[in-house]
Amino acid sequence: MLKFIKQYAEKIEGISVYPILAQFIFITFFILMLIYVFRMKKENLDELKNLPLD
Repeated sequence: MLKFIKQYAEKIEGISVYPILAQFIFITFFILMLIYVFRMKKENLDELKNLPLD
């Protein structure tokens, strides 16, 4: 998928490596956050879920 995005991004004049790097960091951050949430223990999840009501 990154190859697909990079192919179209290279066709835009004046684009540098910074937008591609920013997108890579953005996607990596959210993938890591999803992994963290899915691996979280049930007790911690229940505690965080009830936090606004306490």
